[in-house]
Amino acid sequence: MMELMMSNKSKDKKKKKVEVQQVPEGVAPPGFYQYQAGLIVLAGEFNDENIMPIIKSIYEYNMMPEDVKPDGITLIINSPGGTISSCLHLIDAMKTSALPVTTIGQGMVASCGILTLMAGDRRLATHNTSMMSHQFAAGSSGKEHELLARAEHFKTTAEVLLQHYKKCTGKSKRYILKNLLTTTDIWLTAEECVEHGIIDDVVVTY
Repeated sequence: MMELMMSNKSKDKKKKKVEVQQVPEGVAPPGFYQYQAGLIVLAGEFNDENIMPIIKSIYEYNMMPEDVKPDGITLIINSPGGTISSCLHLIDAMKTSALPVTTIGQGMVASCGILTLMAGDRRLATHNTSMMSHQFAAGSSGKEHELLARAEHFKTTAEVLLQHYKKCTGKSKRYILKNLLTTTDIWLTAEECVEHGIIDDVVVTY
């Protein structure tokens, strides 16, 4: 009986064939032209899982041989926000890139999304893009000394974000606290973002 079962299994294995899809000759594989052009799409929340591949792509583009290296990197952003540490990690990678990084907002660009958008060397957004700016927010629980330490970290992070706004928009602390980092969420059109110095221009799609 055991020999019969093993024999049947052997036959089943022989029947199974792994089909490998071949790319037709002369046709580039999916994503080839996007990669060749230096185009990266950030869609979804800011977390390490989503952001690390983007950071690695930025580093890889900078290390490519000159004859295949793109003239610049284009980062399209559509995000509701997410984790501030992942966001700042991406911004540092953008700011240390030898290749210029153009950011383009599409869909919704909120919270960490708008921080990243304004960090580009050239900042654009489509006419229909909705953008949201707000103060740094975080929740915490724990022992007294842990909460005190996190409160200090909260203040430090809030100051980092304020300085980021100042550098990217060219606006004063007073202007930013009054118009962009208020006690409520601030929803902005693409045209309003130009006025506030968050982006450089609006892309009219139709």
